[in-house]
Amino acid sequence: MKIVVGMRQLADLVEELEVADSGVDIDRDFVKFVSNEWDEAALEEALLIKEQVGGEVVVVALDEPDVDQTLYSAIAKGADRAVKIVGVEEGWTPTRLRAQLLAKYLESEGDWDAFFTGVQAADDLDGQLAGLIGASLGVAHAAVVSKAEPEGPALRITQELGGGTLAESVAEGKVVLGVQAGRQAPRYAPITRIRQAMSSTTIESFEAPEVELGPGPKVRKLYPPESKGQATMLEGDPVEVAEKIVEIIRTKGLVR
Repeated sequence: MKIVVGMRQLADLVEELEVADSGVDIDRDFVKFVSNEWDEAALEEALLIKEQVGGEVVVVALDEPDVDQTLYSAIAKGADRAVKIVGVEEGWTPTRLRAQLLAKYLESEGDWDAFFTGVQAADDLDGQLAGLIGASLGVAHAAVVSKAEPEGPALRITQELGGGTLAESVAEGKVVLGVQAGRQAPRYAPITRIRQAMSSTTIESFEAPEVELGPGPKVRKLYPPESKGQATMLEGDPVEVAEKIVEIIRTKGLVR
């Protein structure tokens, strides 16, 4: 079974983000970028299937900041090939555009059986990637997948529906899945194996074709969060602090 896994880079949310001068993106010059955690779950699910039935796992990503590290890490974890889609304009990439570029790559790859990607990402604005790719290619797709297990040439898929209800289905033929969680936590790749992958693996390039973006939401302006006030430090013994807290609550009209 040949599984292609779509990866994406996100600004590390533990860092302080600033709005760029353009007003429609974050300042990317001094921000560390990391792999999307849901994509890591998708990769883990693909690797588990490979270990069960054999086959090939290919990771593909747009040429985004620090993406080589993510691709080499995927190779160190067990992926067979890594592909980078080059020629994409720098900055935030709308999900619709990302979906079309990945769909074009899948069309060029031809003999794939399944495409896995994360069900969401912190910078999603215009829809889930899996559904957009599936619709673009005219193949079966499913989102919020928590398990994908091989069943002959097909995949038995477990999805989470509304209210936490789980549903099972069987996907035959090509399928695109938006993975929410894997059967186990993503495996760790030690730095020695990543360095080995860097010395023994060549990241392939796929030139991004021109695509028609079509209608959809557009970022007009970004704003930093507004400051609503500051914390008040209460001093004194426990009884005095408790009395001050009660007084504050009463002053704000929260209790009578």
